[in-house]
Amino acid sequence: MGANRLRTFLTMLGMMIGVAAVIMMLAIGRGTQFVVEQSISSMGSNLFIILPGSATSGGLRLGTGAVPTLTSSDAEAIGELPSISVVAPAFPQGTQLVYGPNNWSTMVIGTTPEYLEVRDWSIARGYPFTDAEVRAAARVALLGQTVATNLFGSEDPIGKTIRIKQSPFVVEGLLTPKGQSLDGRDQDDTVLIPITTAQRKLFGNPFPGTVRFIMAEAKSAQAMASGEKEMTQLLRQRHHLPERTENDFDIRNLTAMADAAAQTTRVMSLMLGAIASVSLVVGGIGIMNIMLVSVTERTREIGIRIAIGARQRDVLMQFLLEAIAISLIGCLVGVVLGIGAAVLTNLLAKVAVVISLSSVALGFAVAASVGVFFGFYPANKAARMKPIDALRYQ
Repeated sequence: MGANRLRTFLTMLGMMIGVAAVIMMLAIGRGTQFVVEQSISSMGSNLFIILPGSATSGGLRLGTGAVPTLTSSDAEAIGELPSISVVAPAFPQGTQLVYGPNNWSTMVIGTTPEYLEVRDWSIARGYPFTDAEVRAAARVALLGQTVATNLFGSEDPIGKTIRIKQSPFVVEGLLTPKGQSLDGRDQDDTVLIPITTAQRKLFGNPFPGTVRFIMAEAKSAQAMASGEKEMTQLLRQRHHLPERTENDFDIRNLTAMADAAAQTTRVMSLMLGAIASVSLVVGGIGIMNIMLVSVTERTREIGIRIAIGARQRDVLMQFLLEAIAISLIGCLVGVVLGIGAAVLTNLLAKVAVVISLSSVALGFAVAASVGVFFGFYPANKAARMKPIDALRYQ
């Protein structure tokens, strides 16, 4: 190996590239999976969203939510179901906010205090509005981080008064950051106010008591199926729908959608690792080719060793150890290159990467195994040579 440094380096190169590719691809795949899991956890757990159903008017089929069929009393009734832990109705609308010389257009959501529990959302500073403030239709607001930054900059917004559609609102609390949702929407670009304030004083509502959607959280993942069935039966009964009539509402399982997205990223991560592993096989074939050449070049050496008493296992171990050494050294260099490439990708491309010890160990173990596997055949060929034939080899 020392006498043929260039050949040894080229043999190691396949293993180096293979291990580096596996570690980098797995880091990118797991980074993507981590981002998706963070987005899922920011939504909350065991969630349903109930939307008003579609309708037909004058021969035209209108989309979901075209007709306001859900009410705040529907949300209260859903909250009493045995499989549902908490419910929050919502009445959102985009509008302009003003504070001093600054203004910002965002989504204002009229809701109840339970919305924070459903969304697993906490207060960074200040305090949430209460049920008493909902009943009184108080002009109070909770700001998302994006809204607070654009309206107040570095100034503390707690206790300050902002204007929403020319109406004054006191900022009672600042929400903790949530980040982006699965669809890329900034969840922190929002304002929460009491639902009664939104319906009666801010946006108005031609259909008193109706809401745009309802969010419900099941008591557990196992209760999701029964919860959906119970909500369907309850809403059909409350809306007096005949047996053969379609639902005038739409229940969507947000957790199932999020799990499907997470499963997709897991499959993608495995595919990236499998694609990168192909380069390990190529590197193993390179080791086998070089070792076969080495066996051919050193045929007379092998014959002399066997003639003076070397056993088959001695010759086998000699060439097998050379293959293992080439493989392991290439693996170690590949680990360093892979970690460096992953870090560089994170810095330059701003792609999330997660480098775990398991991925490094997996790449190293697979590469070492491939090296031993492909090195065994040349070593075994050398060990089985007959000394007379080896000594006669020109």
